[in-house]
Amino acid sequence: MFDLFILFGVFGLLLISTGVLISDRKKEDVLYIIGGISLAVYSVYINDLIFIVLQIVFIMSAVYNLKKTIKEEKENKVKSL
Repeated sequence: MFDLFILFGVFGLLLISTGVLISDRKKEDVLYIIGGISLAVYSVYINDLIFIVLQIVFIMSAVYNLKKTIKEEKENKVKSL
């Protein structure tokens, strides 16, 4: 029988792996966030507390990095005017 939650895990792993290969920081962070959420769903499904906490920290780090990148881009845009 097909298990949807395994698909979430595979999808998350593929997105994070793709994010590693991309050089655009914003796209990379977005892939990390979506992939991390997908892996977090899978972690809850398999009931692995360590993996759940790891994914939460990973997602929060990616969100922080994305916000920082956006802020830096805005500051650089203002400086160039």
